[in-house]
Amino acid sequence: MSGFFKTIDEVLRGRRTRKEDLAEGKIDVPIRTLVLAGLLLGGAYGIFMGLFATMRATNASYEQLLATILKVPLLFILTLVVTYPSLYVVSALFDSRLRHGATLRLLLMGVTANLALLAGLGPVTGFFTFSTESYPFMIILNVAFFIVSGLVGLGFLRTALNAVFEVKEEPRENPTDLSESSARESLRPRPKKLASLRVFTFWILIYGCVGAQMGWVLRPFIGTPGLPFELFRSERESNFFEAFFKAIGQLFV
Repeated sequence: MSGFFKTIDEVLRGRRTRKEDLAEGKIDVPIRTLVLAGLLLGGAYGIFMGLFATMRATNASYEQLLATILKVPLLFILTLVVTYPSLYVVSALFDSRLRHGATLRLLLMGVTANLALLAGLGPVTGFFTFSTESYPFMIILNVAFFIVSGLVGLGFLRTALNAVFEVKEEPRENPTDLSESSARESLRPRPKKLASLRVFTFWILIYGCVGAQMGWVLRPFIGTPGLPFELFRSERESNFFEAFFKAIGQLFV
């Protein structure tokens, strides 16, 4: 077990995504370790997120707590399952050095970084759970924490993709003797650098949109006060974005 936590710590510190390894398309972390890390870290945050349902003055729900513990890691795993084929194809189209297995490992490492911060924010969520009875506030707080931790995960992936698509500069015989045209050429963006940005942008759009809607499909995570426990909400007429802005409006009513 100590080896498991050591591996996760090395992932978070970037020791499993060294530039020289990524430049060769190598990522040496077992997929099962990353999946297990996602389950444990997501479940840890699920404890604090679902705790609000057990603290309600009326209609307290321990079933909601158990469901949320399972749903938080499931949200990230299912989102990756749905989006991975398109993410890999785009990466391959831009001639990524990462093959199938390495691409999956990199994406799972990004999810691990995301969930590690989310789990770290869990005690803060627990503190506010004991401090307020405002359901709209708890929705906004949890969404904010998901966004912040998601940005950290994206930052992890952005750094790694830069190394994957990095172009080594060719040594110049006389670097001080550059013509005006060659100087202008050196200022142009490298094609591989543009590839890194485009792949990253596509990954953000696809994973972010699917992840947001996946959260809506898997709801409730906190549990609406006054409503009986449901594992999943049956209605599909709305979406995550509409519900989020509605919660912001209710906060100031």
